[in-house]
Amino acid sequence: MVIAYVAALFSAVCYGLGSVLQSIGAKRVEAGAGIDLGGLSKIAAQGPFLAGLGLDALGWLTSLVALFRLPLFVVQAVVAGSVGFVVIFSAVFEHIRPTRRQVSFIVVLCVGLVGLAAAGAPEAATTAPGWFAGAMWAGVAVIAVAGFFVPRLLSTDVAASVLGALAGLAFGGTALCARSFSSGFTIHDALHPLAWALVAYGVIGMVLFATALQRGAVTVTTAWLFTAETLAPALIGMWVLGDHARPGLALLAVASFVVTVGAAVGLTLVSPPME
Repeated sequence: MVIAYVAALFSAVCYGLGSVLQSIGAKRVEAGAGIDLGGLSKIAAQGPFLAGLGLDALGWLTSLVALFRLPLFVVQAVVAGSVGFVVIFSAVFEHIRPTRRQVSFIVVLCVGLVGLAAAGAPEAATTAPGWFAGAMWAGVAVIAVAGFFVPRLLSTDVAASVLGALAGLAFGGTALCARSFSSGFTIHDALHPLAWALVAYGVIGMVLFATALQRGAVTVTTAWLFTAETLAPALIGMWVLGDHARPGLALLAVASFVVTVGAAVGLTLVSPPME
């Protein structure tokens, strides 16, 4: 259980630093009118962006360790806490000291994370129902289509926020797919539709996040990403996969979840954008 909590926290650190590095790399390439494969290839060639992707991959792998034993609402809220690390690492790279408001939100964030650690019931998920795989693939299609049209129909700033949220839903989809295998993953499971849906969500999430970072500040974009990535999987995890709090600690779990996500979003609103 301790390893699961450490893995979740380490994942948040990796995601936080990875987001900052990806933002540095993405902003070296001028944004196009939509999702431009040529522009994305130029972004992928940037050293900071590649380093950020590597950290994201490491963060994702360690989050899987946490998802094997912890409820989605705990793991995803800890991941949302990586916004705090985004602010810290942004300050390091930009040489800007965090404001008092930022420090206050980070402290509140830590309090919420401690509450989640105490309230979450560590155990494997229940078996997903038969319709779950089809629903997850439907989600892949909806997010992909929306991500294609958003940059063409909305203004730059609005598109960045919406794309960030769509990327969050995609990354949340990977968490849901992974959590559904938490009772054990075998070689045979590699052929399961949910295993391929996990890959599809991950690819779509990376493309949409890179596109969003070209258009908006990393803090705002990341706020939308982690809000969507946290709320949707948490609710679905409780509804479909049997996630729950420890006996008698349901209120603490709800309060800690709200505090953690609220602090993460609030933290971005008082943070200067990275240009």
